[in-house]
Amino acid sequence: MNKKYLPTKTCAVCLLPFSWRKKWQRDWDKVKYCSKRCACARHVIKKVVE
Repeated sequence: MNKKYLPTKTCAVCLLPFSWRKKWQRDWDKVKYCSKRCACARHVIKKVVE
């Protein structure tokens, strides 16, 4: 499968686009972050914004 045909989302932390991955097949609707690093950094970003 060609990557340009995969669905994409924008990461809630780094604001960069990321594509669908097979490991997210069941949870694609719930995926918000492109990586574990961004998922952990969400707390840091939230404190800075407040």
